[in-house]
Amino acid sequence: MSILPQASLFLGIIPALFLLFLGLKGYDGYYKEKNVFLSFVIGIILGVIAAVMEIITLSMGIFIIILFPILEQILKLMTLNIGRLQKQKSTVVYGLSLGLGFGSVFTPISLILANFETESLTLISSVIIGSFGIILFQAGTGIIIGYGVFTGKILKYYIIAILLHMPFTAWFFLTGFYRIEQTQILLIFYGLAVYWYASNKIMIKILDRNKRKKEKEKISSQGN
Repeated sequence: MSILPQASLFLGIIPALFLLFLGLKGYDGYYKEKNVFLSFVIGIILGVIAAVMEIITLSMGIFIIILFPILEQILKLMTLNIGRLQKQKSTVVYGLSLGLGFGSVFTPISLILANFETESLTLISSVIIGSFGIILFQAGTGIIIGYGVFTGKILKYYIIAILLHMPFTAWFFLTGFYRIEQTQILLIFYGLAVYWYASNKIMIKILDRNKRKKEKEKISSQGN
């Protein structure tokens, strides 16, 4: 039996932690470290719960296109929308870490479901690329849900997260749920687009005006 599925948990967690390290830059003072890592761990647990529930409901066919987004985003919302996190800027940061933990689970889950029995470098590379897109996407929607809790516009941003999620699950449904070689390119670009939008257009809003200006100038200089 291949050891790849068992070892693949690290293929999800390591890039997720790397993204967390990068995502926190510029937000010093807007979060507590223990809460960041707690929300990351909770995200992993929620990701496992979501994966199990989705495995059970796979037979529902085309309905998974709306069912999975509702399920995954409601789990994030229920976690972030607790009393002490409401109206708090830090909730947006915790949404980032929660989403990263959530997304990190889907690398080993996809490998196990696909019943891969090979350890080829091509397959491993494909899994890493595809799962990186999933991690980026889940981080982006985590930020969006967190911002909704912070601003008190929960329904609005919950719906936005679901709408962004539906093309993701629609593509999985239309191409074959775990054919990673066929989906990796679109996964990475779509995930990157959602994450860029969430981090550079939404998350940045929690910064004080002067700090926000500096971050925008930094983003602009990086683009040039």
